[in-house]
Amino acid sequence: MARSADWRLLLVVGAILLGAQKVRAQEEHNKIPLPSYHYGAKIPVSCLERSIETGEHISNEKNELKYIPFPVCNETGKPLELQYGIEDELNCTIPFITDPFFHLLEFYIHNDAPLSCRLPSRPPAHIHPGSSSAQIATEFQQEYVPLVFALAGTLQLSHLHISTHLNILLHSTPKHHLHHHDSGVIDSGAAYSTSPLSHMTGPAALTKKLVIGDPLPLQFSVRWFPTPHLPTDNGKVAWAGMGGHFYASTFFYCLLSAGAGALGSAVWFLGVVLPKRLKGRGMGGATPLNGGYGVGNGWGMGKRD
Repeated sequence: MARSADWRLLLVVGAILLGAQKVRAQEEHNKIPLPSYHYGAKIPVSCLERSIETGEHISNEKNELKYIPFPVCNETGKPLELQYGIEDELNCTIPFITDPFFHLLEFYIHNDAPLSCRLPSRPPAHIHPGSSSAQIATEFQQEYVPLVFALAGTLQLSHLHISTHLNILLHSTPKHHLHHHDSGVIDSGAAYSTSPLSHMTGPAALTKKLVIGDPLPLQFSVRWFPTPHLPTDNGKVAWAGMGGHFYASTFFYCLLSAGAGALGSAVWFLGVVLPKRLKGRGMGGATPLNGGYGVGNGWGMGKRD
C-alpha cells in the first residue's frame, strides 16, 4: 500500500511539473515578438484573379480566393512593389494589353468588379521548416490588408479611355511615434485614379486611349501616414512624409520647451546678473563719466577745462 501511494504521489508531482512546464513554454511563446517592416522594406502587391467572362473571382483547390501578382512593370521587369515608408512617384508600364486583360479593364472601369488587391500587413514570421501551415499558430499566420484600386475612365465601342495616374495612400502603425523612419506594420490603404475626364476637359490629358495590344503606362503617387488617422485642421498640418508629420503633442512640447527656457533665463537674470549690477552702482561705487569725479549714486559731474 505504501509503494502504491508513493507511485501515485510521484505521478501527481510529475503531472504538476509537466503542466507548469507547458504553461512556462506558452508564456515564452507569447513573448515572441511578431516581425515588423523596416523602413524601405519591399512590399509585394497581389490581386484577386477574376474570370474574363463574368468578372467573378476564381478560387483554388482549397476553395480559397486565388491571388496572383500584380502585372509585370516594364521598368523593373517585376510585378509592382511598394516600399515601407517610402513616398515616391512610381512608373509601371504594362507593355502589352492582351484581349483577356482588356476585358478585365472594362469590368474594373465599369465597376462591375473591382481591382481587389492586398498587401502583407507585416513580414512573414520565421517558422521552423518542419512546421506545416496547419500547425502554425494563428497569430503567426500571414495577414493581409486589402488595397482596392478604384480605376476610372470611359468606355467606348472600340476602345476605352483610362486614367493613367493613381494615388496610393497607406496607413501604418509604427512601434514608436517619436522616431523618424520607424519600423511598423501596415494598417490600411486605398488607391484611386485621378482626372479620369481630362481627355475631354483638358488642358493636358492624364488618360490613355487604349485598344488591345497597346502598352498601358501607369504612374503611382505613393504617400504614407504614420497613423490610421488623417491630418486634421482642415489640411493646415504640413505633410512631411513617413515619420515627419506634425502633431499637436509636438506643438505642446515646443511651447513647454520655450516656456522652460524663458523661465530659466529670467531666474538667472534676476538672481545673478541684476544683483551684480545693483551692487556695482551702489553708494560710493560709481565710475565717473567723462573724466568727472564720482558723486553719490554713480553719476558724475565733469570738470570742464
